[in-house]
Amino acid sequence: MNGICTLGNDYVFDQLVALLNSIDVILGAETPVCIYPFDDQTQRIADEIAKRPNVFLYDNQESINLWDQFMLTAAPERLNRSKSRLYGAHRRFCAFDGPFDKFIYLDADTLVMDSLATVFEKLDSYDFVVYDFQFKDVSKIYNVNSPKLLEIFEQKRLDSEIFCSGFYGAKRGIFNSEQRDWLISNLQNGEAEILYSGAGEQPLINYMVMRSNLSIYNFARQLPDNEKTGCSATSKHFEEREHLLYDKGNRLTYLHYIGIPPNINQAVCAGENIEFPYRDLFLYYRYLHEPEKRPVFKNPPKSYNDAPTPNLLTRALQKLKLINQG
Repeated sequence: MNGICTLGNDYVFDQLVALLNSIDVILGAETPVCIYPFDDQTQRIADEIAKRPNVFLYDNQESINLWDQFMLTAAPERLNRSKSRLYGAHRRFCAFDGPFDKFIYLDADTLVMDSLATVFEKLDSYDFVVYDFQFKDVSKIYNVNSPKLLEIFEQKRLDSEIFCSGFYGAKRGIFNSEQRDWLISNLQNGEAEILYSGAGEQPLINYMVMRSNLSIYNFARQLPDNEKTGCSATSKHFEEREHLLYDKGNRLTYLHYIGIPPNINQAVCAGENIEFPYRDLFLYYRYLHEPEKRPVFKNPPKSYNDAPTPNLLTRALQKLKLINQG
């Protein structure tokens, strides 16, 4: 069986609902979706998906514990809740245990914009399938000042194989226990120094895929220039038609709201008028099944870049009882 995977907790509830609704519209309401728990704050999610028979929370505790232990051994500094906002992001790795034979992982802050059939098809020929432009900036994946980096990976691989961990297609079983032990051994023998120190699990999964010599297909590199599209909300030129986005006439595969922290979405959904890129599109999908709950803004808009005052966000988050979570 094939399916869609994502990662979440109640802190990203609004983003997650928008993603699930975009899956309903674009892929079909019967599409199996597995949510990996970022932490144990998942009660709002559980209540929401009780009315979505195609969506379920991953509850294989043995698998969760296994990947928690893997992360603790491979990169313990990334599990520090007080220092890293992305301390639970590694739990997306549980998808390598199941429940899907082939899966596409999407971050909670994404929207599906088109069929993903071609991604699943590429998994017949490749181990890992991505669609992004992270390869243009190696420095957010690896420590480019480490002399070991070029000893481990040739420059041409660094130029072509790195990817953003917010969207990828893969298969169950590509990281078995023997492979995981081998990767950890390499990291503990000094290779950990090549990993970029930020960005949660993203440097690690790039290392895991590349060090394992998995075959990688990136649509952003392989498609002709007149067919490829962007995927990031930081791109301002996308055109919206009927709640879908187009890049120079080509429909996006997905939109990733990179750089929009969850508390902005929470505040907007609580009625604060904060502008961010493609906000109306987010609100359309967030309130697709309950449009009457969509917020009506009464105050002039503020840009999300104009750091909202703590009081503004505190008020919004207190309404949602989320101020102490995440």
